[in-house]
Amino acid sequence: MLLTGVLPTVPRMTETQGSEHRGNPTRRTVVVAGGVAVAAVGVGAAAVNAFADEAGTATASPAAEACYTLTSETTEGPYYIDADKIRRNITEDQEGIPLTLRLKVIDAETCKPVRNAAVDIWHCSALGVYSGYESMSNGGGGPSGGPTDVPTGTPTGEPPSGPPPGGGGGHAEPTDDKRYLRGTWKTDRHGQVTFRTVFPGWYQGRCVHIHVKVHVDGTWTDAGYEGGHTCHTGQLFFSEKSVLASAEVAPYSTSTVTRTTLDEDTIYPGNGHEGGLLYLSYDKRHIARGVAARLTMGVAPDETHDSTDTGPSPSATSS
Repeated sequence: MLLTGVLPTVPRMTETQGSEHRGNPTRRTVVVAGGVAVAAVGVGAAAVNAFADEAGTATASPAAEACYTLTSETTEGPYYIDADKIRRNITEDQEGIPLTLRLKVIDAETCKPVRNAAVDIWHCSALGVYSGYESMSNGGGGPSGGPTDVPTGTPTGEPPSGPPPGGGGGHAEPTDDKRYLRGTWKTDRHGQVTFRTVFPGWYQGRCVHIHVKVHVDGTWTDAGYEGGHTCHTGQLFFSEKSVLASAEVAPYSTSTVTRTTLDEDTIYPGNGHEGGLLYLSYDKRHIARGVAARLTMGVAPDETHDSTDTGPSPSATSS
């Protein structure tokens, strides 16, 4: 694996946001210690001071780390491009609601941060288009050949019909040289990495999501990231409440594609934050000002989950 690219300056989000905290900790989540603290959304982004429940009551975020089961593995999808953009700001010229995404990668067995890992993210535009595959995307109701990681039945891979051919981990070769809304960055000593992008849109058959990979045991060089292996391949998901709010804002509001809800999507494992459901913070009255998203992902650094896995190794358990 060779990841190469550039290191752009990350613009600052200055809007102080309200929040949404959807979902409860999984039954196997063990909180190590109590206490409260302010949670920051990361480099170049606004601080999120508190999280509010559905009734609007402000509650501070826990200061202590928690131990998690392994974050669910899901299909890679056909539109992965071995990252050639080492950058935190992946927005380029794309329109949409500003999104700051903060991820923390921990060893699910020891709960220690995974440092110097290469984290890839990629997702469609506000109108459902993937860079590198514009001619194959639905573009908010344009060409019918939309992205083909559309679920049909249980999430065991790609559907057997439509491009790219074949099931399982079928991969489509890029049709253009665009690379917006794709990027790779290194986790710091706390296992954290922060990206600036836009809130994804939707396309036929899938709920709103972001693809993610975590690579470990490689070497960071002047050329990028070399070697190593992929210990996690998954997807990150958004609450229905946030997606409905985004759908009222242009350009999302111009989409003519029938939206698949989180509950209807068969790639989403349905297990809350363990399955990739993001914690979100935003001004509920003005989501267009920006959204902050965060999630701690538990991975098994010694294992390989690089494309078609849909679940962790049975032998791997959290502490």
